[in-house]
Amino acid sequence: MPGYEVTEPRLRCVLPFEAVPAEVCMLRKAAVMQLSRWGAPVAVDEAELLVTELATNVVKHVGEGASATLILEWRGERLRLEVHDKSRVMPSLKLADCSEECGRGLHLLAALAVDWGTVLTSVGKAVWCEISVGAGRACRRIERAVGALEKYQEVAGGLALSRTGRVAGLDESAVELIADLLHWTAAQGRDPDDILDRAQMHYEAEAAEAA
Repeated sequence: MPGYEVTEPRLRCVLPFEAVPAEVCMLRKAAVMQLSRWGAPVAVDEAELLVTELATNVVKHVGEGASATLILEWRGERLRLEVHDKSRVMPSLKLADCSEECGRGLHLLAALAVDWGTVLTSVGKAVWCEISVGAGRACRRIERAVGALEKYQEVAGGLALSRTGRVAGLDESAVELIADLLHWTAAQGRDPDDILDRAQMHYEAEAAEAA
């Protein structure tokens, strides 16, 4: 699995691969090794998982044996992961049962990455995502939370807020979003209090780790 690297004005590594399970495993190891060479202060576990999901989606949705390419690019405060393939069928994020494999990759991108998307290319398409470099897990969670709340305001039909009212508006959106999630939890036959307790445990564990 040959690759090449350009170091100016950014760090960039291109890794062609074949969409088969054995190559996906090699690709994941190669990506982790490259990040180690760069000394990238990024959550390697998250990057490893995202590389795996991006490559596995090619196997599942483009076809086993398809030619594809992973591009790692470290610029400024973000690490960008791109997987290019020769299919022009664009993936879409759909509501799915978490027990189903279908759609799992895109849901993980949305959950773990600061930003992600898809774009048509001259020979097919690229699916990309970005991870904050140098930021801790709490910072990444805050970035994702702000993005989610701003999108929630748009879906809920909220008006654009002035800069001074933005924080208060996000506070209100956070309350409404949590309430919606609790309604959804109850509709799924789960205990809303249990979900809140688990979220609190995650928060306290990460806060203690960061202290």
